[in-house]
Amino acid sequence: MTDKRYRILIVDDEEDNLALLYRTLRSKYDITKASSAIEALEIMKTEKFDCILSDHKMPIMDGVEFLKRVYDMQPKTMRLLVTAYSDVKILIDAINYAKIYRYIKKPYTPDELLMIVESALECYQLKIDNENLITDLKDLFSGTIKAIIEALDAKDSFTLGRSRRVAFYALKIVNKLALSPKEVSQIELAGLLHDIGMIGVAEEILNKTQKLTDEEYDKIKMHVHYSVKILEDIKQLYEITEIIKYHHEYYNGCGYPYGLKGEEIPLGSRIIAIADAYDSLVSNRAYRKSLSSEEAVKILQQGAGKQFDPDLVQIFMSILPDAIEEIKEYEKGHPIESFNENN
Repeated sequence: MTDKRYRILIVDDEEDNLALLYRTLRSKYDITKASSAIEALEIMKTEKFDCILSDHKMPIMDGVEFLKRVYDMQPKTMRLLVTAYSDVKILIDAINYAKIYRYIKKPYTPDELLMIVESALECYQLKIDNENLITDLKDLFSGTIKAIIEALDAKDSFTLGRSRRVAFYALKIVNKLALSPKEVSQIELAGLLHDIGMIGVAEEILNKTQKLTDEEYDKIKMHVHYSVKILEDIKQLYEITEIIKYHHEYYNGCGYPYGLKGEEIPLGSRIIAIADAYDSLVSNRAYRKSLSSEEAVKILQQGAGKQFDPDLVQIFMSILPDAIEEIKEYEKGHPIESFNENN
């Protein structure tokens, strides 16, 4: 555990219970007390906490409803429910709606309370460290990623800027989902690097203007394997590599290289698949001219439930008009970083 003094908000309408919580925790943590959920919510309007402990049975608003509101206001905060009950429905509601980390069963000993709080804060710190790590990775690898993208663009002029656009479309989809900053950053990096393995595909195949033979298409499909081989030794990019590994899987199980289907395919991979397919369709290729956005959309809709996650296709349709306008601005010379700063 870090030496940081974590901030904890304790909430209970019974003064004796509140005093016990305070005495148990004050030596290790900075404690703020509230005697009702309403008072606690007012405090949270101006103060942030690392962990919140709430009693379950309180007037006006019970602990489950309160912790649900905590999640909406400060989702990173660890939430603990103190209860004298073992009612299964209460616990299910607390887990599903308030997304609590643990519940604390009354009566509890001071040692039990301290152990659970410390465990919650270790989990909290791990999440914060992971989010900081992915941000540091973006900074650390930004120069490398830029060089890789430029190498890809130089190798295949028909895909100029595709990696940036795929990452941009993916971010637009992600903004409609309740994902953590870490997951958002991972999907963004996966979008930028999803075709890194194309470096290993012969230029005469990439630039061929006639229909590819089965053998040539098999060589194109090897770019997923090449991508994994390039990135797999960078341990910090493991989760990003996993997204890239599966972005050519089909929702119905007919994709490659592993034949995964449905939600067996990681969410990030399903998002990249749609962004990648759309941009590929509206881009000039060696063997065909670009399709219109309307034609590309029709193909995506026809593939919903087959090649693509149908729910994500619907989300993509909703973000596409604004995304197209922003892409036009980018093509006028605005840097792609402006998209990322606004998302």
